[in-house]
Amino acid sequence: MTETGTLTTSARSPAAPPLLGGLGLFTVLLGAALPLIDFFIVNVALPTMGQDLHASESVLELVIAGYGVSYAVLLVLGGRLGDLFGRRRLFLGGMAAFGLTSLACGLAPSAWMLVAARVAQGAASAAMLPQVLATIQSATAGPRRAKAMSLYGATAGLSMVAGQILGGVLVAADIAGTGWRSVFLVNVPVVVVGLVLAARAVPETRSQHPEPVDGPGTVLLAIALLALLAPLTEGRAAGWPLWTWLSLALFPLAAAAFYFVERREDRRGRTPLVPPSLFALTSFRRGLVMIVPFGIGFSGFMFVIAVALQDGAGLGPVQAGLALAPMAAVFFVVSLCGPWLIARYGTRVVTAGGLIQAVGVALLALAAWRSWPDLGVWELAPGAAVAGAGQALQLPVLFRIILSEVPPVRGGVGSGVMITTQQSALALGVATLGSLFLSLVPGHGMQDALVTTLLVQLAIVVLTTGLSLRLPRRIS
Repeated sequence: MTETGTLTTSARSPAAPPLLGGLGLFTVLLGAALPLIDFFIVNVALPTMGQDLHASESVLELVIAGYGVSYAVLLVLGGRLGDLFGRRRLFLGGMAAFGLTSLACGLAPSAWMLVAARVAQGAASAAMLPQVLATIQSATAGPRRAKAMSLYGATAGLSMVAGQILGGVLVAADIAGTGWRSVFLVNVPVVVVGLVLAARAVPETRSQHPEPVDGPGTVLLAIALLALLAPLTEGRAAGWPLWTWLSLALFPLAAAAFYFVERREDRRGRTPLVPPSLFALTSFRRGLVMIVPFGIGFSGFMFVIAVALQDGAGLGPVQAGLALAPMAAVFFVVSLCGPWLIARYGTRVVTAGGLIQAVGVALLALAAWRSWPDLGVWELAPGAAVAGAGQALQLPVLFRIILSEVPPVRGGVGSGVMITTQQSALALGVATLGSLFLSLVPGHGMQDALVTTLLVQLAIVVLTTGLSLRLPRRIS
């Protein structure tokens, strides 16, 4: 099977490969940034949301978890639908839906309406984001693809940090009295611009021989992810009722059923939702294994630092957000050097990044131990900057490694699986490290809880560094 497509603004032959120009690349990267920013932008806005909507802690956790779970559950399906019906079409539709659901979040009259709107926003993100990587895979080649993938990785990492900073600034600015609502309403004009640019500059790509949607696989994957993520995100706040344990017990059964159904479809020559044959690719398999602990540690840290700085150190949303500015700035600068470093040193750059990040996390833990409660931008800056440099040498490169051997005809499926793994890891990070931190606070105090959580994250960084030694030395 071969991948074909046409540029709507050109008279190219239908058989000619589509080309993603500079404006088109900017547009799809904008589409990649929005969902990741919105995963983290609410962290520093949660206290204000709770006061305004009179929401309990468990409902506020659903504002994060509802978005993350629906996003993770539907990502692979979003990638498959792009392969079937056209990635540009799904990108446009997903972006439009993202704008509408962002508006619904910003206008939500109650906490439960906000949760419902966030679930819908996660579904819109799942339709839009897989098309970004699939379009890059199908509409670029050679050095252009390597550069585009590096920019995607840099965009993803920077968006996650910038989202938290932007959230703090917007809440404090209280534009036209909107308060926390501005963190969602700001998406609307950005989406309008993105839709105009996408209609002009993003080429259409799809599979030449589309396969029908894998219904049983879709249902089983949704059940497996929900069975794992729902109890982990809500269990602590709900007091670990019986349903959480039953749900966790269901997870391995649903995961096993999903695997056997997908393997059967793959052996019959069909295209299952997640083809097991993709995992025969060494770069794909080992890269996915590494991205799990990386995502858990990253998102757990972002959530914990936002809570600790506001509820423990007494900082406002702006100061809490700007505490991560050194991490964002250094991440951006170092990630621009990624393609050159990879070309010269191969994937051992990822191992070096892990070691550097470990030093950064250790410095953050030391700052929390020595300076509490006077913990702010200056105290955190050295550790945040070093950790940002280490992350910049890992995340963008991992994305390139994972998709390096995936054929373009399966670009949507491959990117969907990768982003689902990443998003599930981000949700697990908030659920596990976040729950650890919040459970330690009552008995040990905010400082000890923060230091302990950072030390656990340090152990996770050591694990990812060890896993990086198994990556292929060169990216094909």
